[in-house]
Amino acid sequence: MPSIGVKLYSVFFKFMLRQRLQSRLQGLENDGVGGGGSFGVTSRPEEEVAVAARPTFTDGVATKDIHIDPVTSLSIRIFLPETCLQLPDTVPKSRLEKVDSGSDQNRRSSYGVVNRAVGVDNTRRRSSYGGSTEDGMILKSDGGSYRGYNPVGSNCRKLPVMLQFHGGGFVSGSNVSEANDTFCRRIAKLCDVIVLAVGYRLAPENKYPAAFDDGLKVLHWLAKQANLAECSKSSSRGGGGESLRRSEGNWHVADAFGASMIEPWLAAHGNPSRCVLLGVSCGGNIVDFLARKAVETSRLLDPVKVVAQVLMYPFFMGSVSTHSEIKLANSYFYDKSMSVLAWKLFLPEDEFDLDHPAANPLNPKRGGPPLKQMPPTLTVVAEHDWMRDRAIAYSEELRKVNVDAPVLEYKDAVHEFATLDMLMKTPQAQACAEDIAIWVKKYISMRGHEFSY
Repeated sequence: MPSIGVKLYSVFFKFMLRQRLQSRLQGLENDGVGGGGSFGVTSRPEEEVAVAARPTFTDGVATKDIHIDPVTSLSIRIFLPETCLQLPDTVPKSRLEKVDSGSDQNRRSSYGVVNRAVGVDNTRRRSSYGGSTEDGMILKSDGGSYRGYNPVGSNCRKLPVMLQFHGGGFVSGSNVSEANDTFCRRIAKLCDVIVLAVGYRLAPENKYPAAFDDGLKVLHWLAKQANLAECSKSSSRGGGGESLRRSEGNWHVADAFGASMIEPWLAAHGNPSRCVLLGVSCGGNIVDFLARKAVETSRLLDPVKVVAQVLMYPFFMGSVSTHSEIKLANSYFYDKSMSVLAWKLFLPEDEFDLDHPAANPLNPKRGGPPLKQMPPTLTVVAEHDWMRDRAIAYSEELRKVNVDAPVLEYKDAVHEFATLDMLMKTPQAQACAEDIAIWVKKYISMRGHEFSY
């Protein structure tokens, strides 16, 4: 069972969340809020503690924020791990270390216990300037206005890209909150990937399909960035040194003023041909939608290729209750009644249905590509989460058509046990991130499936 502290915090959390949801629903009825064409909001400062971006590798990961859509509030936070500064031939092989025996009892899998974690040897690091990153130097542009990492030269290591979508029932949460920032830094280090945390528009200011459309915009933006970067390389090869200097100058302007045709960190270090989608709670619903779209429109997304998706306790629902929805309806943090309220705020009034394609992945009317075409899917569930059974059922349907779709179930865990602020430092949260890294590296490794269960 969860600890006494978790139970007490859950009571307070549910009380505050219910008040906020009911207040928004009342405001929606009185003021008619919810115009899908509005600029929208991606965070609620009165609810979330935002963390400022840090564009230097002070703790092994550099971050910066980018507003990528001029007509909406859609934004992303880039998490660039320090390993991008290592030359490919100097990158030490990841070591598999046994997890402390006490942590094994915190997790279990439908395919057996996972008892390995990914560790990275940080003893050898080189920067693109030839110096050691342990010197703590701060890089800046020629103008002196930008104090942060700026890729220069050709010794840039390419890393896979992961799109991360936060939770919050579509009505709260933020990609720049303290909890999400901590989680994305952890994932970036363990998986050795560039994480793009997406700040999608929230309801009820922007109802369905705003959040899903925002996710699709980010995928297309990533593809555009990859193509622009390739065009820049081609022009540099053909135009000599002067063209190269102009190209690097554009990267400096992008960093100094926050907007440019080419995003320098992704241009220098991103490899979108190995793209992973990760969604937390309602973010899992967005990720599953994007995976389907990626299958349908793969040519339009070239060179972006979605190689895997991770669904962390997805926000799936349905009109016919599962066993866990009945038994755990009043579970910790997010009970079923509050979740239904969140769906009412997210879905347009004339579309509200718990079997809506956005809510029920097994709805036969959902459409899209056959399940057998879906990418490998890792599903994370918690023992004391009423949403668990539907997520497991979806994973079982994927396995029936030979999709690699393991389920990791964590005993004595609650919804958002690996991403909620007060639970981020627990052994279960760390173990979950390590397990995700082990599985993800099967599909992003350049040397084949190095890690497996």
